[in-house]
Amino acid sequence: MAEARGSTADVHESAIPAQRVPSWARSKVTAGRFGDALPHLALAVCFLGAFSLLALLRYERFGSPSWDLGIFTEAVKGYAHFGAPVLSIKGPGFNALGDHWSPILAVLVPAWWIAPSAATLLVAQAALFAWSVGVVSDTAARVLGSAHRGVLVGTAYGLSWGLQRAVDAEFHEIAFAVPLLALVGRQLLLRRWDRAAWWALPLVLVKEDLGLTVAVVGVLLVLVGRRRSTGAVLVLFGVGFTALTMGALIPHFNPQHQYDYWSKLPGGQHPQLWQLLVVPFTRLTVWKTTGWLLGIVGFLALRSPLLLLALPTLAWRFSSANSMFWGPDWHYNATLMPILFLALVDAVDRLRRSERFPGLRGFAEGMVPASAGIAAACLVSLPVGLGGLGDPAAWTPGPHAAVLRAAIAAVPPNVRVEASMGPLAQLAARDDAYWLGGSKQVAPDYLCVDTAGWDGGPTDLPAYGAALHPGAHYVVVFQRDQVTVLRRT
Repeated sequence: MAEARGSTADVHESAIPAQRVPSWARSKVTAGRFGDALPHLALAVCFLGAFSLLALLRYERFGSPSWDLGIFTEAVKGYAHFGAPVLSIKGPGFNALGDHWSPILAVLVPAWWIAPSAATLLVAQAALFAWSVGVVSDTAARVLGSAHRGVLVGTAYGLSWGLQRAVDAEFHEIAFAVPLLALVGRQLLLRRWDRAAWWALPLVLVKEDLGLTVAVVGVLLVLVGRRRSTGAVLVLFGVGFTALTMGALIPHFNPQHQYDYWSKLPGGQHPQLWQLLVVPFTRLTVWKTTGWLLGIVGFLALRSPLLLLALPTLAWRFSSANSMFWGPDWHYNATLMPILFLALVDAVDRLRRSERFPGLRGFAEGMVPASAGIAAACLVSLPVGLGGLGDPAAWTPGPHAAVLRAAIAAVPPNVRVEASMGPLAQLAARDDAYWLGGSKQVAPDYLCVDTAGWDGGPTDLPAYGAALHPGAHYVVVFQRDQVTVLRRT
């Protein structure tokens, strides 16, 4: 969605009292010349290359940590073929819109037409993350009045463990939310209230819970921007769309006609209010994750109202009964990173102009270069993302990857195939792919089984295929280095 343009925004910005105009508004950095944007564009291009390299190296060595890349590959392939985004990996005929409300995935269709591969999704996510790096860097430069400060904050954000873990976790729909949230935060910091509202609207197409984040943008417009009518509309729209998707749209496409994630709340589908409010604070992992999030910005984000944008995401994660959502792993923290680093920028600007906290000015100014050092230290010590490239094994696919590629070549295109984790995403790009053992109604044409690292795995693979699908008979057409391809006779 394009930014709103016109004289209205300019009138409102010029009406801000002089004492409230931040220092960036008078800086040469805000002149709008193309040369001013070059450092931030260059930084974004560097991160595009780094994120793409990291993701594609993992892809080439079949290092998928879950079936998610295969799932999103099937969804985009469905849209590209002008059909429903069916996720055969989750079950025959399972519609992606019955799991999460993410129709924004259809935006990737033109890229899929050019390069129909799961790797296309990985590069797309790298581009979206890199775009957000450029936005954060340029915004920091404008607010803090210095290009090199902007680049330091942008670098710290790009290296942040939240983004790095998301790249490790491969493609997810939140890749679209990351630049959108960066753009919303940018417009709020630059007091472009109407543009902030417009950039917030597409968030409801990324994931169902982000409607609540849209509502919080409306709250900020009311409290900070004094835009009561626009803010009220955004609050009603965000809350209403969330209720619509969870209560009607997702259940309509769901096989059981329900929203599956209500059961993830403490107490099941009908939790008590006290459980939602109290239980999260009793979990040590929640406190650790909170420390990790605020610590990378020196806890200065607490000084900015932008931090309110993180509350809806933290609320559903920390109140969930699924412990996977509580910690710093996977991709769940990626959407919080642009909020935290733009809140840091806002806090530094506020504190250096404040007369109330003179002792914090030096600390705030020092956090700009320190944030990059903290991010780099986390990157290497965890290690996550680019920090993992220090391992020589990350740069070579290895002989087992070559065997998996040969096995995939033994499976014809456009057939029904069940596969184990490694080759699943690559098969999903061209076949009707299922998780191994996930197609109970109809026996697949092929099985692609990788038993490497499978303790107690089957040794008689034809018998294993017959056990999975009674009445079907399979013969081995490829077998090498614990990778077997079987064809149904």
